[in-house]
Amino acid sequence: MKNTILTLAIIFSGIFSTNAQENETFDLTIEVNGIKNNQGKIFIAIYDSEETFLNKASGIIAEIKDKKSTGIFKGLKKGTYAVSFFHDENNNQKMDTKIFGIPKEPYGFSNGASGFMGPPKFNDAKFNLDSNKKITVNIN
Repeated sequence: MKNTILTLAIIFSGIFSTNAQENETFDLTIEVNGIKNNQGKIFIAIYDSEETFLNKASGIIAEIKDKKSTGIFKGLKKGTYAVSFFHDENNNQKMDTKIFGIPKEPYGFSNGASGFMGPPKFNDAKFNLDSNKKITVNIN
């Protein structure tokens, strides 16, 4: 009888600790450096998969002060993420582009990722989030 109770206690404690870990969330702080002026705002988007990368994002808008900007994503689940951002210099709330979709405004990606003849791949920009984290990125 004691062994049965002990076994059940171990099983249930394992289930509860697994659920607690699955529900654990973290904060991600993004510091953007290399901004050339204090005009406009920085738009920061976060992606949690290759399928959503540069298509479907959650985002924040960060103020610029002293040619630096910081944005914080709160309550993110443990996982793999990538970040893209751009400097909306003219404050029109969109990334302005030239012919063929080439950006007019400064932009960047996590890990300093860049692509050849287009945007980088998710795998080049991805990073793991398993604790509260701060990353520093530079704008192009």
